[in-house]
Order: sequence, then C-alpha cells, then structure tokens
Amino acid sequence: MAKRQFQALLILTALISVIGVSSAPTKSSNNPSPASPAASASDPVLVGAGDIASCDDLAGAEATAKLIDKIPGTVFAAGDLAYPDGSAEQFGNCYGSTWGRFKDRTRPTPGNHEYHSGGASAYASYFGTAAGDPKKAYYSYDLGAWHIVALNSECAEVGGCDASSPQEQWLKQDLAQHSTACTLAYFHKPLFSSGAKHGNGPDMKPFWQTLYGAAVDVVINGHDHDYERFAPQDPDGHADWRRGIREFVVGTGGKNSHRTFADPKANSEARRADAFGVLKLTLHASSYDWEFVPEAGKSFKDSGTGTCHSIDDMESRNFLPAKIRRSSDGGIKDR
Repeated sequence: MAKRQFQALLILTALISVIGVSSAPTKSSNNPSPASPAASASDPVLVGAGDIASCDDLAGAEATAKLIDKIPGTVFAAGDLAYPDGSAEQFGNCYGSTWGRFKDRTRPTPGNHEYHSGGASAYASYFGTAAGDPKKAYYSYDLGAWHIVALNSECAEVGGCDASSPQEQWLKQDLAQHSTACTLAYFHKPLFSSGAKHGNGPDMKPFWQTLYGAAVDVVINGHDHDYERFAPQDPDGHADWRRGIREFVVGTGGKNSHRTFADPKANSEARRADAFGVLKLTLHASSYDWEFVPEAGKSFKDSGTGTCHSIDDMESRNFLPAKIRRSSDGGIKDR
C-alpha cells in the first residue's frame, strides 16, 4: 500500500510539473522542460554506446572513451565491441586500450561480431561475471529505482528469441519478479532502425512484445552505426504516447563504417550519422533524462526527459510525452 501511495505521489508530481509548462501536452517542444520529478543529485547514470573498437582505426573508440572518462556511472556496452571478430587479442589490444579503462563499471551485451570467435568465448572471458552466464549472455540488474535488462539478440546462438525460447521465458519471469515503476532493456540489434546497412530487425519483435506487455519504458540498441531516437511506439510501429517504448539506436561508439541512413522509419524523431558519441541517461525515481553527448569537435546534441509508465494499475497509468529540451545543428527532425 505504501509503495502504491508513493508512486501515486510521484505521478501526481509529474502531472503538476508538466501542466505548469503547458495546459495541453505535446509530443515535442523547443522550450526548456521542467525539472524531472523526484530528481536527486544522487540519481544513477547509465551511459554508453554500441559498435565500439575497430582495430584498424581506434580514433572513434578513443574519442568516445574520453567522453566516458568524464561521466561517472554505470557503462552499458551494446554489442560489437571489438572488431572485426571479437577475439581475445582484439578485446585486449583494441577494446581494452580504449573502453577497457572503465571495465570495472561496465555491463555489456554481445553483438554479432562477438560470435565470430568461438561462441563469444573471448567476450565472456574478458568481462567475466559482469556479462552474465557465458552460455546465455543475458541477465538483469537493478540501478537505483530502475530495473535493467541486458538481452542477447544473437538468437541462433542461445536457442532462439521466439515466445517459447529459453531467453523469452527467462525474460517474462524476470520482468514478473521485478515490478518496478521504471524498466530499461538493451541489446544489440534494434527492432526499428532507419540505418541503410541493417534497418529494422523483425527477429526482435518477440522481445518487444514481452517488454511492451510489461510496461518497459526504454530500449537501447546499436548495430547500425548511427544515432537515432524514436517516439514511444508499440511493437507494430504505431505511435503510442500513453504506453509505448522509446527506442534509442546508439551505434556510435567508434566503428567507422556504413554510417548512412535510408528513408526515415515512422516515429523517428532524431537522427545523425556523422558523429561518434555516447548516450547518457540519468535515472530518476519515476522519470529519466537523456542526452546524446558527441565527440569533441562535433556540435550535434539531442536531449530530453521522459516519464516512466505506472505498472501498479495498467488501466490508470499515465505516460506523458517527453519534452525535447535541446536540439541543434540540423540533426533533429521531429514529427
């Protein structure tokens, strides 16, 4: 009862703060947004990217590592971490010499390149227990008031990703056991992407169906080597400002190839393919702030605030559209 009263108070606070800015919520705004509800200086930070250290050119990985050097918090590494093959030598010499300097605060997930070397054995050996069971490479943890789920999008390597697969069954059980107000998931391959090289990944739809059903708030991916932010949507790609999941594609960790877009997918709100950078999320008790931090010398930025879904009462939960705080350099296209 106390938890429900506390969450109701947080939601009421969020409503009051948004109403104070505008009498009618809109999907985007160029005006400064109000402070996040229940924000605290001690709220945890989750920061990172995917598609990171390419042994033929480490300039991008070094540029993004310098950003994380200055950002305290937990680091997510969203797959394809050591190119070209995720070998022990490439992890040691290429990832290790850049993002390896904050290995002790990193929670990774594998990409397709990790499985070029012995079933991602070098990846599992490099990160150890921080990467979960080496035979599965999916796991979860709590970060402040948030529950974080790291999934393995290399479906063929772990018994599939369909509704009856071991990973899907684990995911459903994990979400049922962690009914927190705010939940985030990250995995390498996105369901939605405007990237010209890979684009949408339909194999990820079962993940999304389960995450959407459990009122998950945010999904982070990589795979396409660009940055893209989507408006909250359902697993079928329909805009859903009340209960949809906001997806970020952050394949901007340093890999220097196929950094172009095709035609933008529905609900794509922001895109940029010519800047390495990291996504910084500040996780409040009932909301989150996002900020794309670009490499030195680049001016593109994207930031805003989103409010978590309430899961205590599925019928009464209220998802307020995020307010865009700042955009610049022509990289933002809102719909």
